[in-house]
Amino acid sequence: MFFNKNKGEELKEEPLGYWEKESYMLIVPEEFTKELLESVPERVAGIEGVKIVQKCNYTEKEPEKIILNYEDEEYEVGYYPSKFTVPEMYINQNYHFTEEEIEKLKNSQMALTIYMKFNKNAYKSYHLQLKLALAMVPDLIGVMDESAEKMLPTSWVKMTANSKVLPRATDLFIVQAVSDDKGEVWLHTHGLCRCGITELEILQSDKENYNNHYNLITTFASYLIDKKEEYKDSAYIGFLSNKQPIVVTYVPWTKGLNEYKKLNLGGVKDRESGHNSKTGIVFLYKSEEDEKEKKFTKVSEFDKLWGDNPVFFISDEETKRMKDFAMEKFDLVREEAKNKENKIIIKIGLPVDDDDNFEHIWFELMEVEGEKFKAKLLQEPYNVANIHEGDERWFTVKDVTDWIIYTKNFTISPRNSYLLME
Repeated sequence: MFFNKNKGEELKEEPLGYWEKESYMLIVPEEFTKELLESVPERVAGIEGVKIVQKCNYTEKEPEKIILNYEDEEYEVGYYPSKFTVPEMYINQNYHFTEEEIEKLKNSQMALTIYMKFNKNAYKSYHLQLKLALAMVPDLIGVMDESAEKMLPTSWVKMTANSKVLPRATDLFIVQAVSDDKGEVWLHTHGLCRCGITELEILQSDKENYNNHYNLITTFASYLIDKKEEYKDSAYIGFLSNKQPIVVTYVPWTKGLNEYKKLNLGGVKDRESGHNSKTGIVFLYKSEEDEKEKKFTKVSEFDKLWGDNPVFFISDEETKRMKDFAMEKFDLVREEAKNKENKIIIKIGLPVDDDDNFEHIWFELMEVEGEKFKAKLLQEPYNVANIHEGDERWFTVKDVTDWIIYTKNFTISPRNSYLLME
């Protein structure tokens, strides 16, 4: 589709692509066989909590489908064999692949594509799709999340699918950065449409500020996944170093482009074959009055206001997911603590004085005894008076909200703890 906007002519939002309407994943097996395809329903039926309601056989118009019930909700899952080629950029994302895995993926030519429409709870739907991927292709060597344009390593898929904790918001989408030789950067998401919300983008970013812009768009996307029913026209998602609130909104690209007179990236010509359906350009409000009057401002106009340490909020839902997963994987902390060369820090939620909230703050692990551990406070708290930097206290696993293991070769957190899996 070629957009040729004449004066006075409005841009048109294109219909969603198939990968935006539903969630598409390509499951890459060690070897694709007829037996693998034929035994899919049997293996799906073996997933804990899954009950197959109906199996629909292949027709000339439709691939094979399974209608299943999972945790009192019904899902329709389609699957079919497909040719496979891994795009180089899909591997170079925020996941680690071994050289052997990369070589196998590059040599693979076939995959099993599975697709499904997400129900209201996108986290639960995504989690189920990973469980399906693992069951349908037990000897998988990787999963290409086509809807989010990223490749997932086998160990991460196994870790996430087998966890009792739902995936994090950032697992459901990706933020891509496209730059030009003049230093302009165009940030945009993939994977949000399948969650029932709009994709997001920031225009006229640059190499000096794109990290703050990345955190902005990531925080906003995570907020929308958690709070899409509550979101109206704006969201308060953090504050700048001068304590000015970060109040964010988005405008459909067909209208948002009108705010930009000249773009090197993300303009009409860059949307001829993509980024032309449900995607919104992110803007900010400078004041409460601007918010009331819907007078939004380009993100780039805030570049001198970020300072060294802008604060972005994490939702209560996301904080709980992080905490539950950190607790679930705490056995890795116990194991790695045996190696005295490792340094381990643990984030603890301390009750705030005269408040029902918690201040989450980092401690250094000193020793572990079963469900208890001793740790030393690494910084002075803001709102907790009875403990100070350098103090040592005993805690339990239930106090943990996050942890980081610094080994000789790499840094491990709950999210990338699949690196320690065999």
